[in-house]
Amino acid sequence: MNTYAIDLSLKPTTFDLWHVCLAGTVAVLSLILIVLLLSMLIAVLRCKKKPAIQPAVATPEPVVKIVEKIVEVEKLVHAPAPEPVVLKEATPDAALQLLGLLQKEARFIDFIKEDIAAFSDADIGVAARVVHEGCNKAINEHFTLATVRSEQEGSKITLQQGFDAAAVRLTGNIVGTAPFTGTLVHKGWQVTGIKLPKLTAGHNAAIVAPAEVEL
Repeated sequence: MNTYAIDLSLKPTTFDLWHVCLAGTVAVLSLILIVLLLSMLIAVLRCKKKPAIQPAVATPEPVVKIVEKIVEVEKLVHAPAPEPVVLKEATPDAALQLLGLLQKEARFIDFIKEDIAAFSDADIGVAARVVHEGCNKAINEHFTLATVRSEQEGSKITLQQGFDAAAVRLTGNIVGTAPFTGTLVHKGWQVTGIKLPKLTAGHNAAIVAPAEVEL
């Protein structure tokens, strides 16, 4: 029986297809390994070049500003409430007294309450003259009047910022803010003095014209 001895130390002297495939596989794997190593090296270098992101730290406000804000909040909280608008109630006695004076001097209420549709313009004119004279007498005796504006009606005037809106009424095209320049249409009237007679304690001011009975 013949025996064959295999010497493992021998080197192959021929290059078959199997060896070619094996060598190609080793070369491809080596190339892939080299590419992976280069990619990892590049990534590490890029991470080292990027600056570390520091967390944003809020800068504390100065103590002075904090104190100022606290003071402003306290002012808002403790701000005094605006005073309520107090409406003055007008007493009717003075108005009733004036109405009585106009009736006494000019028969004012009789003229106003009269149905004048049946009268001619001439008759109404005569009655109006009597009423005018009586009213003028009553007003002049018990009131001192003056014009609000001293300029002539029809003249140009200028109202500066802060003018008294209760004393001057604007009409027409009102645009913007003062100063305003316009034409004085009416001077206005203001009472500078009152001289109404005093009433007794038991006087009924609501009786502006007592009924008259002739005996």
